[in-house]
Amino acid sequence: MEELKNMARAAKQRLKNNFWEECKRCVDAGAETARERGLNEVKVKSTLKGRVKEEIKGEKQDEFYLKVKKLLDSEGEVSDAIGRLTDREYFDALTYEEKQRYTLRLSSEYLRALEKYRKEKELGI
Repeated sequence: MEELKNMARAAKQRLKNNFWEECKRCVDAGAETARERGLNEVKVKSTLKGRVKEEIKGEKQDEFYLKVKKLLDSEGEVSDAIGRLTDREYFDALTYEEKQRYTLRLSSEYLRALEKYRKEKELGI
């Protein structure tokens, strides 16, 4: 019951602070920018709406994604990205099989983050 009350308070606060008007203005501005650049407006709107949903849920940006974004912004796509993103101290303590699983999981997360990064760059976000 307490969680429901907290959610209601947060919703009321968003209404008081003109959160929704600001979101609409941001989405409209993003769509206008996309239109000027010749990009797909629907993709831009859906991306921005996804960010709003994450903000409402209180989700923070993925820490791993932020590392990948920093790497890609500074170095671009490099051939040893997995090695650069590996936590060496943790990795050295693993057995051979655990190292393999860790590397595969890291690779999968990197590909997911890379796709998200490319999508954001394509949309100019």
